[in-house]
Amino acid sequence: MTWSFASPDGRATFSFQQIDGELQVLWRRIGTHTIYKSP
Repeated sequence: MTWSFASPDGRATFSFQQIDGELQVLWRRIGTHTIYKSP
C-alpha cells in the first residue's frame, strides 16, 4: 500500500489473518521505502 500526504510517499506492509472466523488486516510496518529492507 502506498499514499502521499506530503513527500516522501508513505509505505505500509500488511497481511491478512483470521481470528474467530473474521478476516482482519495485520499492519506489519508503516514508514518510508526503508521498511522494505530486512524484515
